[in-house]
Amino acid sequence: MIMAQRFIITLWLLAGIAWAQTTTNDGFAIPQAGKTFEFPRDHGSHPEFRTEWWYLTGHLDGDQGQRFGFQVTFFRQARRDESGAVQQFHLAHAALLDAVSGTFRHEERLNREGWDASASLTTLDVRNSNWSLRLDEKTNRLYMAATIKAEAVLKLEFDIAKPLVVFGKDGVSRKGSSANAASHYLTFPRLRAAGSVKTGSVEHRVTGEAWMDHEFSSSQLDEGQVGWDWAAIQLRDGREIMVYRMRRVDGGTDAASTLTMVGLDGAPRALAHDAFSWKSLGTWRSPHSQAEYPNHVRIAFESVTLELKPLAKDQEQGGSITGLPYWEGACDVLDAQGTVVGRAFLELAVYAGDLKQHLGPASLPGPIRAESDRHRELRK
Repeated sequence: MIMAQRFIITLWLLAGIAWAQTTTNDGFAIPQAGKTFEFPRDHGSHPEFRTEWWYLTGHLDGDQGQRFGFQVTFFRQARRDESGAVQQFHLAHAALLDAVSGTFRHEERLNREGWDASASLTTLDVRNSNWSLRLDEKTNRLYMAATIKAEAVLKLEFDIAKPLVVFGKDGVSRKGSSANAASHYLTFPRLRAAGSVKTGSVEHRVTGEAWMDHEFSSSQLDEGQVGWDWAAIQLRDGREIMVYRMRRVDGGTDAASTLTMVGLDGAPRALAHDAFSWKSLGTWRSPHSQAEYPNHVRIAFESVTLELKPLAKDQEQGGSITGLPYWEGACDVLDAQGTVVGRAFLELAVYAGDLKQHLGPASLPGPIRAESDRHRELRK
């Protein structure tokens, strides 16, 4: 009888723990293993999670010998105001590198959800003012448009060259040991791109390849972590690599770090943190933020050694809205013999500022806080 009671109590406690871990303390969803994804719905927004982003990076070649690297990211950030009501804010970043001249252009913008910013709940259709990214379900093609200040215009369409990949185990990509340090991580690892890039008064016809991530979570950093290094690599032989290194306060690599190889058939194969190495080959100190970025990298695993060499040293996003500068740059990929074997994008996050201070549940980034305050005043 006593054993049966203990067994029942144990089951109750375990059920309580599982139930508690389905949401954060402030009521946002935590990614759950075994999730069944449904498309096109899961290409759309998931407002029950605190944070979500749709992220496009790519390399473009112009018809007159130009070369560009671009990034366009749409963020959705949910916040509770003092009354407990949830408000949705939409942040967006766009950047364009002219690799021939070395000119790097970038812009950030922030809008509260409404007439000027939105994300569909049923399909991929996000916008922030005149920036947009949408999926045409009839043609299974993506369309993206963005401007960068008054300096550049990007109009691109994308054909899906490789099937969608769900990174992680049982549909959950771990970023740390705690229950909420995780995301649902969906990726198109190779898109064929075509369209136009206009810089100044000159319009260039371009073609190339792109990578698209869609992640949603309610927390990314775990206790003891300070930031991350991430890369999306597209090899000329048709394979792709996604790798991230979660950085710890002591300078070490967190056990949640991983490298995933996507084969020619689109099947992912993940390696644990101790099965690959990430080594800095050189750093660059930003004259804008004073952050020092290790933006020349060697990644090694199994019998493979790859060098990520930036096309320009200064590819820092300024963090004018969030106060969190980060380095996000186009790179060539070289093998051990120094031969270019692919192209990549490298992200180096939280080398300046404090991500938890700005994006943690206890506080709002300054401009988002101000926007939230204005919204509350208007409701009075």
